[in-house]
This record gives sequence, C-alpha cells and structure tokens, in this order.
Amino acid sequence: MSHPIELTEAGFDEIVRGAETPVLVDFWAAWCGPCRAVAPVIEQLAEEYDGRLVVGKVDVDANPGLSRRFGVAGIPAILLFKDGEPVATAVGARPKAALVQALALDTHVAPAAPVA
Repeated sequence: MSHPIELTEAGFDEIVRGAETPVLVDFWAAWCGPCRAVAPVIEQLAEEYDGRLVVGKVDVDANPGLSRRFGVAGIPAILLFKDGEPVATAVGARPKAALVQALALDTHVAPAAPVA
C-alpha cells in the first residue's frame, strides 16, 4: 500500500525531476478545511496508481518557496509533473473522478498492468 510522501524545498527537485513516473503534488496546509477534505482522495490516488505515479504533499506553510515557485495562490492546489515539469493543475477540493479528469491522469499515467 502506497502513501503520499512529504516533499520539502530541500528534496523537491531531486524527487520530482528524478522520478521515472509522473509525480502528483498536493499543496496543502493543516488549517485548510478543503485540504483536509481532499486528503482521502489523494490517499486513494496514491494507492490506485501505486508504481505508476509518485504522490507527494507539500505543506505550504513550511515550504513557501515552492508555493511561490509554482504560482500556488489557493489551496488545495494539486499539480501533476511529468519529466520534472508541471503539465496539469487542479485547484480546490474535488471528488476523485473530477480530479482524475482535471489532471488528465488517464492520459499522463501509464495504464495498470493486467493481473495474470
């Protein structure tokens, strides 16, 4: 079972640019109600896309430089990175299906291998 990893300014580039799969990053804060509402969806995506997608979380209060760098003005902001570059963004708490569609996960993430 996969869980989101904590991303910080110190290790962000190494993880996001070094990933062999796309990376979904949830910019959030502990005081943010919508962030808490979308957290279970982020957990579900980490589990469902295990091995095909790296899922991480950035605490905007602890890592303000990352928020500025990627123009995060409202949270939750979920960015999808491919080859180290942002390719899709979704702002606000959304149901899983709406988030998958907004980020075009089915386009950017390789399909699951068939179970033998």
